Amino acid sequence: MQLVVYVLAYPFLWLISILPFRLLYAFSDFMCFLVYDIVGYRKKVVYENLTLVFPEKTDKEKKIIMRKFYHHFCDMMLEAIKSMTISEAKMKKHFTFSNIELINDLEAKDRSVILMCSHYGSWEWIFIMQSYCTHQGYAIYKRIANPYFDKMFKRIRAKYNSYLITTKETIPTLIRAKRDGIKTINGFVSDQSPKLNRAFYWRNFMGIKVPVHTGAEVLAKKLDMSVVFFNVKRIKRGYYECTFKTLAEHPKEFEDFEITDKFIELAETDIYNAPQYYLWTHKRWKHRDKVPPEFK
Repeated sequence: MQLVVYVLAYPFLWLISILPFRLLYAFSDFMCFLVYDIVGYRKKVVYENLTLVFPEKTDKEKKIIMRKFYHHFCDMMLEAIKSMTISEAKMKKHFTFSNIELINDLEAKDRSVILMCSHYGSWEWIFIMQSYCTHQGYAIYKRIANPYFDKMFKRIRAKYNSYLITTKETIPTLIRAKRDGIKTINGFVSDQSPKLNRAFYWRNFMGIKVPVHTGAEVLAKKLDMSVVFFNVKRIKRGYYECTFKTLAEHPKEFEDFEITDKFIELAETDIYNAPQYYLWTHKRWKHRDKVPPEFK
């Protein structure tokens, strides 16, 4: 059945991917109407999240953010599909880097790198950075349930020398790379809500105390990898600029959770500046009522 779904859906996805950008975003507008106005996909979750984080905003202000968010959300979904056929030259035009030399300098120093980001801006086209770099690229992701779509998205990423690995594959893959002397650049989306049995550190995120992921920091210290934050700014529709900021060139010099704290603070700044570009559909604050006594 999964193969049937893939075979039926693939031609439709391919046709979307070859649409000119003008038509792609016109289709995105239609999708937004369906997702937001007709289906109401996770509208309750989005509204509750905005109410938690921005209690001072009026109902009208929150609904303005919601609509802008759903427009951006639909754009990102279609941009992911566009990745199937977009040329390298065109992707470089639409997704640029303000200071790629920061990564190149770390490569020149023979440093492997952990890239930390939040679900903010756009992360679908970050893989094009590998065309400017020499290190092997990995991105940690959640496996897609349909194995045929999973292989398809892995194949798309591999075009730019960047490979998707699951959470379970991360540690053995990077330990093996270090053992073999292979330098790597590794992408971590680090603002998710960890499972409670893996919640080792709690702190305020957007004013609400929740567990935060510390895996990127722990792995950076274990394998001596430099840690870099990246921010993606929307310049205009379909155009993005990525900027890097070093969190720790030598992570072992930092106190526990200091790197994680710096990441959270930068992520918060982005969200406060333009909240419509954050992924409000996920239940980031679902564990807020379960704070352990030692973190209260």
